[in-house]
Amino acid sequence: MQKNQKSQESAEALAVQALGFVASDAELLPRFLAISGIEAHQIRRAAQEPGFLAGVLNFILAHEPTLLRFSQEVGIAPGEIGSALRALPLGNDDHERSA
Repeated sequence: MQKNQKSQESAEALAVQALGFVASDAELLPRFLAISGIEAHQIRRAAQEPGFLAGVLNFILAHEPTLLRFSQEVGIAPGEIGSALRALPLGNDDHERSA
Protein backbone atom coordinates (compact mmCIF):
# COMPACT_ATOMS: atom_id res chain seq x y z
CA MET A 1 0.00 0.00 0.00
CA GLN A 2 1.38 3.40 -0.94
CA LYS A 3 2.15 5.92 1.80
CA ASN A 4 -0.32 8.49 0.38
CA GLN A 5 -3.11 5.93 0.24
CA LYS A 6 -2.42 4.80 3.80
CA SER A 7 -2.33 8.43 4.97
CA GLN A 8 -5.65 9.11 3.25
CA GLU A 9 -7.24 6.02 4.78
CA SER A 10 -6.02 7.04 8.25
CA ALA A 11 -7.33 10.56 7.67
CA GLU A 12 -10.70 9.21 6.57
CA ALA A 13 -10.92 7.06 9.69
CA LEU A 14 -10.15 10.08 11.87
CA ALA A 15 -12.74 12.17 10.02
CA VAL A 16 -15.34 9.46 10.57
CA GLN A 17 -14.49 9.55 14.28
CA ALA A 18 -14.87 13.34 14.16
CA LEU A 19 -18.27 12.98 12.52
CA GLY A 20 -19.37 10.61 15.27
CA PHE A 21 -18.06 13.07 17.85
CA VAL A 22 -20.06 15.91 16.29
CA ALA A 23 -23.19 13.79 15.80
CA SER A 24 -23.21 12.70 19.44
CA ASP A 25 -23.00 16.25 20.81
CA ALA A 26 -26.33 18.05 21.25
CA GLU A 27 -24.70 21.48 20.78
CA LEU A 28 -22.27 20.69 17.97
CA LEU A 29 -24.62 18.77 15.68
CA PRO A 30 -27.11 21.61 15.07
CA ARG A 31 -24.22 24.02 14.46
CA PHE A 32 -22.57 21.62 12.02
CA LEU A 33 -25.83 21.07 10.15
CA ALA A 34 -26.47 24.82 9.93
CA ILE A 35 -22.97 25.56 8.66
CA SER A 36 -22.90 22.66 6.21
CA GLY A 37 -26.43 23.30 4.95
CA ILE A 38 -27.47 19.67 5.20
CA GLU A 39 -30.18 18.03 7.27
CA ALA A 40 -29.57 15.23 9.76
CA HIS A 41 -31.13 12.57 7.51
CA GLN A 42 -28.74 13.54 4.69
CA ILE A 43 -25.50 12.92 6.61
CA ARG A 44 -24.94 9.34 5.40
CA ARG A 45 -25.36 10.34 1.76
CA ALA A 46 -23.32 13.52 2.19
CA ALA A 47 -20.49 11.56 3.80
CA GLN A 48 -19.90 9.84 0.46
CA GLU A 49 -19.34 13.13 -1.37
CA PRO A 50 -15.79 14.31 -2.07
CA GLY A 51 -14.79 16.93 0.43
CA PHE A 52 -17.39 16.10 3.08
CA LEU A 53 -14.93 14.47 5.45
CA ALA A 54 -12.53 17.37 4.95
CA GLY A 55 -15.42 19.64 5.89
CA VAL A 56 -15.95 17.72 9.12
CA LEU A 57 -12.31 18.20 10.09
CA ASN A 58 -12.48 21.86 9.08
CA PHE A 59 -15.46 22.22 11.40
CA ILE A 60 -13.49 20.68 14.27
CA LEU A 61 -10.44 22.85 13.53
CA ALA A 62 -12.47 26.07 13.35
CA HIS A 63 -13.33 26.09 17.06
CA GLU A 64 -10.42 25.63 19.46
CA PRO A 65 -12.45 24.26 22.42
CA THR A 66 -14.01 21.67 20.11
CA LEU A 67 -10.61 20.83 18.63
CA LEU A 68 -9.08 20.33 22.06
CA ARG A 69 -11.99 18.21 23.29
CA PHE A 70 -11.96 16.01 20.20
CA SER A 71 -8.18 15.57 20.16
CA GLN A 72 -8.25 14.61 23.86
CA GLU A 73 -11.10 12.15 23.27
CA VAL A 74 -9.26 10.34 20.47
CA GLY A 75 -5.86 10.66 22.12
CA ILE A 76 -3.96 12.61 19.47
CA ALA A 77 -2.28 15.99 19.28
CA PRO A 78 -4.46 18.76 17.81
CA GLY A 79 -1.92 19.27 15.01
CA GLU A 80 -2.54 15.76 13.75
CA ILE A 81 -6.07 16.78 12.82
CA GLY A 82 -4.71 19.46 10.49
CA SER A 83 -2.35 16.89 8.98
CA ALA A 84 -5.26 14.52 8.44
CA LEU A 85 -7.24 17.29 6.75
CA ARG A 86 -4.45 17.83 4.23
CA ALA A 87 -4.48 14.10 3.37
CA LEU A 88 -8.16 14.16 2.38
CA PRO A 89 -9.73 15.01 -0.98
CA LEU A 90 -10.36 18.75 -1.06
CA GLY A 91 -8.43 19.10 2.19
CA ASN A 92 -5.90 21.32 0.44
CA ASP A 93 -5.19 22.78 -2.97
CA ASP A 94 -2.51 20.23 -3.85
CA HIS A 95 -4.55 17.05 -3.35
CA GLU A 96 -5.59 16.58 -6.96
CA ARG A 97 -2.06 17.12 -8.22
CA SER A 98 -0.60 14.67 -5.70
CA ALA A 99 -3.11 11.89 -6.24
